[in-house]
Amino acid sequence: MKISTKGRYALRMMYDLALHREDGYISLKDIAERQNISKKYLEQIVPLLNKSGVLKTNRGNKGGYMLAKKAEDYTVGDILRATEGSIAPVACLEYEPNECPRAGECSTLFVWEGLYQKISEYLDSVTLQDIIDRNSCPEGGDYCI
Repeated sequence: MKISTKGRYALRMMYDLALHREDGYISLKDIAERQNISKKYLEQIVPLLNKSGVLKTNRGNKGGYMLAKKAEDYTVGDILRATEGSIAPVACLEYEPNECPRAGECSTLFVWEGLYQKISEYLDSVTLQDIIDRNSCPEGGDYCI
């Protein structure tokens, strides 16, 4: 499994919105500048995030984007699924139930199911708030609250 640029940039965009939540609606221009991402590329990501309901939007002079929920309510898995589609390591696991005609006799299916389970568990355990908290700890500090 390889996460595309779209998925990585979507996570950075969502992180930026979470980090600047108190600023209200944030323009794509501001996110693009802070994250060193092309505004045009962000414009391609926004519809995917809007479709999944993770953003609030506001048009006009003070327009922009903000998170629809708190940072701790978004997991990395949610964001990647919104932009990447499935995060399954093999095609036969992309849909439930598994409709592969070989599923019943596949000797390696358990390997891919186990990998998919671990990937999902990990990505669904990390929230935007976790990323903020980890990045707010000074290097070499004794502890971080």
